[in-house]
Amino acid sequence: MPKLDWKRLLAAFGAFSFLMVLITTGASDSYWNAVALGGLMIFFWIFEVISIYITALFPFIFAIPLGLLNTADLAASYGNNNVYLFFGGFVLALGLEKWKVHEQIARRIINVVGDSKPRILLGFILSTGFLSMWISNTATALMMLPMAIAIIHAMPVVHQKSKFSLLLMLSIAYASSIGGVGTLVGSPPNTQMAAILQKNFHITVSFFDWMKIGMPVAITMLIVMYGIFYLALGKERKELHDVNLPNVPWTNEQLRALAIFGIVVILWSFRELITSATGLNYGDESAAILGAIMLFIIPGKSEKKPLLDWKDTEKLPWGILLLFGGGLALAQIFEKNGVVESLTKVFQSYENMSVPAIVLLVVVISVFASEVMSNLALVTIFVPVIASFAKESGYDIFQLCISLTLGASLAFMMPVGTPPNAIVFSSGHVKIHQMVKMGFVFNVIGIVLIFLFAILFL
Repeated sequence: MPKLDWKRLLAAFGAFSFLMVLITTGASDSYWNAVALGGLMIFFWIFEVISIYITALFPFIFAIPLGLLNTADLAASYGNNNVYLFFGGFVLALGLEKWKVHEQIARRIINVVGDSKPRILLGFILSTGFLSMWISNTATALMMLPMAIAIIHAMPVVHQKSKFSLLLMLSIAYASSIGGVGTLVGSPPNTQMAAILQKNFHITVSFFDWMKIGMPVAITMLIVMYGIFYLALGKERKELHDVNLPNVPWTNEQLRALAIFGIVVILWSFRELITSATGLNYGDESAAILGAIMLFIIPGKSEKKPLLDWKDTEKLPWGILLLFGGGLALAQIFEKNGVVESLTKVFQSYENMSVPAIVLLVVVISVFASEVMSNLALVTIFVPVIASFAKESGYDIFQLCISLTLGASLAFMMPVGTPPNAIVFSSGHVKIHQMVKMGFVFNVIGIVLIFLFAILFL
């Protein structure tokens, strides 16, 4: 009996469902067109029916013919500033990898935490989480990923597909997002929420206001994550990491690549201070692109050639740029064609609910909606809606909005959900079904923790 080709069956089912919605509605209702296309993309992403990067291009094919976006909005999605932040970050990581800077740093991390696999995981979880509290979660993931890859590549090939390798990759993605909720500057949605409340509702969110709930959530979540990963290691808990990272002196090229990377990290970390002191206004993507350009200009000492040549970019995960653009395009499609508006109407029937119930509802919607929408887009769209609902219904505006924003950053299932997920997925060491399976567990944990701290601390 021939073996069933499940991917073909799933592709046929998805395509059939998509066409049936269009045929039933006459393809003339933009709302149902958006639902159909969004459902098709999400279905194909979850089951990886075809390459997720190809699925991310569906808006190019369908958005304009179905009247969902105009060409300017479509182009803006795939040319978003975060796409260029990714690009610049990937080039920086490529420069570190080419000259084996990541191996030097990874060796030193192991020297500090030890060779056991649980200790290495703990070292990466704590260092990634702490960094992400003070610089963007995207920048943190871009910084830590090459070091984790170096540790995996230092293992024998037969061990590189182990549970440890998967958990080390996920520790970068998840700890970047978790640490990012600890402070007001840790993740873009945090500052976006504060800006919206200040501008639209004259509510000032101070650094301490945020930390009194964000920091307990982040610290507790990091501890819980390490506990779960420790248990998930199973028999590998007792194994030493079979490390093969020799202690060798720093080369001139390594120091120059590290210096460029350090300049970018400083520009990321002290952007507001630099802007206020110099009047030079720039974004994180500008700093990343500056660093990338420097790698193509500054020569090494031995060969007198630039640290990077354009042919080196063949190794860049170009598909991730398309994936992120596709996620932004889908968010635009949902916003502009009434899907988001229909979701907000859900709240109108819950205006008489108890405070715990409405907080839980907001967090659940935020976490799972963020799996298919940019967390920044979700906060931008929903914070005004939730704040208005809270004001009219007598709920605490800050309590609901911070719960929404925390939930938007703690989505762990999909690569398109948040930049750290996409960055780690680009490594090739994580399959989408692995991220979905482990991510669902962490989604539930995140929902419970946000709910408890929002009720207890606010």
